[in-house]
Amino acid sequence: MSSFTSARWLLPISKPPVADGWIEVGDGVIRRFGAGPPPTPGRHLGDVAILPGLVNAHTHLELSWMANLIPPAASMDEWMTQMLRLRRLGPPGGVEGLQRAAAVAAGTMHATGTVLVGDISNTLQAVGALRAAHLGGVVFHEILGFNVADAAQLVRDAWDRVSAVASPLDDGGAPVSITVAAHAPYSVAPAVFREIARRHASGPLTVHLGESNEEVEFLRTGRGPIRKTLERLGVWVESWPVPQCDPVEYMSRVGYLRPGLLAVHAVQLGDNALDRLGEAGATVVTCPRSNVWVGVGMPRLAHFYAADVPVAIGTDSLASVASLNMFDELAEMRRVAPEVSAASFLDSATRVGAEALGLGRHYGTLAPGKQAALIAVDIPPGVTDVEEYLVGGVPASAVRRLF
Repeated sequence: MSSFTSARWLLPISKPPVADGWIEVGDGVIRRFGAGPPPTPGRHLGDVAILPGLVNAHTHLELSWMANLIPPAASMDEWMTQMLRLRRLGPPGGVEGLQRAAAVAAGTMHATGTVLVGDISNTLQAVGALRAAHLGGVVFHEILGFNVADAAQLVRDAWDRVSAVASPLDDGGAPVSITVAAHAPYSVAPAVFREIARRHASGPLTVHLGESNEEVEFLRTGRGPIRKTLERLGVWVESWPVPQCDPVEYMSRVGYLRPGLLAVHAVQLGDNALDRLGEAGATVVTCPRSNVWVGVGMPRLAHFYAADVPVAIGTDSLASVASLNMFDELAEMRRVAPEVSAASFLDSATRVGAEALGLGRHYGTLAPGKQAALIAVDIPPGVTDVEEYLVGGVPASAVRRLF
């Protein structure tokens, strides 16, 4: 059984906006869409834009309990020190407190138009929050370990934990897959990177990459604040071979630069490194509000879009950002990169994000056969550039899920 819905605007994403359009949905799948009156009468939403649900390609739901507890920092080292201190104390209410905060955060993402998430999880405690909120996507079970005696065992144990909670579908039918990934070049041993890559057959993989000057200095020289932190934590390895290269080259050397890689942040990557990511089939995931919060600076958004690499968007966690609302992220991107088109930003927040998570076949654009994971956004009368309006700061109250 199909139904027709019409509105002032349709945003297919892969094509220009359609004014006064209609869309047919049946059995949760888009059947067709077009301009003008619908073939059969249906509901008319009025001054509304219908578009694919948004994709938050990088967040950490399990850190949601840290909201408002870590102030903006002047450097990554300062922010990381505060975060680690807070994490050692643990969430109020223990595991249940963590799960409650994650559930609230996931519900907020759903309510503000997100349908797919790339979530980073050390504990896998937030998997249930995603499923309960009917959010699909990928949970990356993140491994840290700079001083590791048995990399194969570490990765094997991680996959065992994944197997214990993995399930392809929640009760609402949203796809949630779980895989194993590495945290960052400065927190994971080369052997662990290689072992994760060896066991990873295909699909999305992720890593925090090129985020801070401290990371670049560490890879170039083996010195700086990161070295001091590793020494303070008692995990520094004297025999660690200083790679003396940029982060992308390092990923190549450890076998982690591969198709499907989500290179998160990329604030400190030059144009050649960005192009190399594109050549490898990777995607940059930018999180500008978080980058400023943790003291690494604003990413070069215009350079990202000028480079030969796909760009997806994430919010990062509530430990380093005020909200997980993707429309807030889009508004910040528009503020700092007026030279990038609104259409490019919306493409990143939908199609590119879905493809980066390996779900582009079913999500990210309006097209026959794709899932009707659609959202409606109220548009003030008289708006003629709907794409520009959508990246200019949409209030949360104006957004709702359609199906």
